[in-house]
Amino acid sequence: MTKEELERVMEDFSAGAIDVLVATTIIESGIDNPHTNTLIIEDSQRLGLAQMYQLKGRVGRSSVQAYAYFMFPDNVSLTEEAMARLDAINEHRDLGSGMRVAMRDLEIRGAGSLLGAEQSGNMSGVGFDLFAQMLSQAVANAREGASGEDAVLPPALSDVTVNFPEHTYIPEEYVSDADERVLLYRKLACADTPSVVEELREQTSERYGAMPQACTNMFAKSLVRAWANEHGVKLVGVSAGKLTVEPVDVPKDALASLRRASGRYVAQSGKLVLPLKYFGLKEDESLIAAVYEFLVNLSEGTVAPSKDVSRPSSARRGR
Repeated sequence: MTKEELERVMEDFSAGAIDVLVATTIIESGIDNPHTNTLIIEDSQRLGLAQMYQLKGRVGRSSVQAYAYFMFPDNVSLTEEAMARLDAINEHRDLGSGMRVAMRDLEIRGAGSLLGAEQSGNMSGVGFDLFAQMLSQAVANAREGASGEDAVLPPALSDVTVNFPEHTYIPEEYVSDADERVLLYRKLACADTPSVVEELREQTSERYGAMPQACTNMFAKSLVRAWANEHGVKLVGVSAGKLTVEPVDVPKDALASLRRASGRYVAQSGKLVLPLKYFGLKEDESLIAAVYEFLVNLSEGTVAPSKDVSRPSSARRGR
C-alpha cells in the first residue's frame, strides 16, 4: 500500500468506519487502537514468544474485555519449541507478565540450564565446589574483557583517541588464523609503551614475515597511541588536512618553527593544530610514521623545520 492508502485505512479503522483490519505482524510496532477487542493470528507457530507477546498487547488496551486467538494449522506437526512457546503465551495472561514471558523464552532457547550437561557439561566430573570456582573465574575474566591465555593482558587504552586516514588493519592473508588476529589486535590495543609495541612488532615479523603496508600502519598507529599514553595526550588525529594533538606541552624553542608552518598552539588547553604540509611527505611515505617521528622529537625538544622532517627514520616508523 502507498503511504496515503495506509494512512486512510488506519484513520477509518480508528474511527470505526472499518470493522476488520487485515495486516502483517507490523502492527506489533506500537499501533494503539483502544477500541480493538479481538486479535486473530494465523500461523502463530512461526512466531517467536516475544513477538507473540507484543502482538497480544495490541488488544485489551481499554476497559473492554479483549480476546487474542493464536491459530495454527491442524495438518502440520508442531516442533517442541513451537508447542512450548504457545503454552507459554497461553499460561501467562495476567497484566504485567512480561518478565515471566521473557524468562520462559530464555528457558525455551536453552539459557536456563546452567548446571546441566546441556550448557556446562557434567558438573559431577569436577565437583560442585571446583565448578563454582571455575565459573566465578570465567565470569570475572569476561567482565574484565579477558579470557584464556590472554587473561593477563592489561586494560586497553580506551581513553586515548588516535585517528588517521590511512588503512590500519591486519590482513587475513598475513595472519590467516582468526583467533591469532584477534589476540594480536588485543595485544596492540593494550600496549602502553612504544617499547612494548616494538617488541610485539619484532615477534610478529619473525613469525609471519615481512608486513604488508596496512599492518605496518597498524603498528605505527599503536606507537602513536603508546606515546600518547606515556605523555598524557588524549587525542592525536588528522582531519581536514590538519594534525590535532591535545593536550600536549610544546617547548618554547619549538613554537617559532611550528608557527612558521601556520601551526597554532593554545597554551591554556594544550591544543596543537598543525597543517599536514609541515611534514612535506612524498606519495609513498607514511603519514602515521611521520607524525610519530614528530611527536617523539616534540617530547625531546628537538623539533626541526619542516624540510628536515620529510623523511622519518625507519626505526621510529616502527618498520
